[in-house]
Amino acid sequence: EGTIFLDEIGEMSTAMQVKLLRVLQERKVRPVGAHEESEIDARVIAATNRDLKEMTEDGTFREDLFYRISVIPIALPPLRERSEDIPELAVHFVKKFCVETGRALSISPKAMQVLEGYAWHGNVRELEHTIERAVALEREDEIQPERLPDHITNYNPARIKAEFDLPEDGINLSSHLGNLEKTYVVEALRRTSGNQTKAAELLELPVRSLRHLLDKHNIRSLSAQMRSSAD
Repeated sequence: EGTIFLDEIGEMSTAMQVKLLRVLQERKVRPVGAHEESEIDARVIAATNRDLKEMTEDGTFREDLFYRISVIPIALPPLRERSEDIPELAVHFVKKFCVETGRALSISPKAMQVLEGYAWHGNVRELEHTIERAVALEREDEIQPERLPDHITNYNPARIKAEFDLPEDGINLSSHLGNLEKTYVVEALRRTSGNQTKAAELLELPVRSLRHLLDKHNIRSLSAQMRSSAD
């Protein structure tokens, strides 16, 4: 008896979907190592960030299972569409990590303003990790904006929109992506003073792939120049 929470049910394999459907229909399970089935009386709550209805149409999610678990569907908007929830969630996570670390912290008004202005593409989990990082880094009694990641404090939706607006006369996508790729590589080298191993880590690439990009964009000499300047 009890409640079972199935997270990311949309990632479940077809074979596992069949097994789950059988459990829901027959309300019986066979524990590992047991020879007989046992009856269960459990409430099942399932969550996903995918469109299960669409998945049933393309055959990646069983239609009978979809209707079995869709008794009371609840659509939870992404965090960026309910910014009014951010302060309460942020305070909750601060308290959580303060308990874990034995500290007493609060969030400064300026830091809270930054949190409320960010888009949170990673939703609540991204907010939680951001607060965990801030609690670990802050040495005063209040979390300041400086303890938040740069991509959050520097977030500017108007600038981002302007950078990615599609011109009326179209765009050479290959050339544009190539320039963007080169910009990221150069910035990674700048931050690491030309250290290719560290730059590759920043870009989450194998060193060999980074060196291929240096040759592709004819900037291998730039790495050497940055190392010389650092020395």
